[in-house]
Amino acid sequence: MAATRPKTTQEPPVVLPVGLNAWLLDCVPVPGCKVCAANWRQLNAAKHKGDITQAAKHATEVRDHASGVH
Repeated sequence: MAATRPKTTQEPPVVLPVGLNAWLLDCVPVPGCKVCAANWRQLNAAKHKGDITQAAKHATEVRDHASGVH
């Protein structure tokens, strides 16, 4: 009995629209706010590592904090 190779399929990569990352990460920290500044630093660190998902989470925190607390 001969061994058979399993079939493998690979989906084509997803191509995201140009500018999507800029839209996801669009936020402005409130000057002088330590919470906004901490999230801004973490956003930039994640962005530098290429972890856009984590960067987007921090951008959301900056937007929510800046609009809700200040």
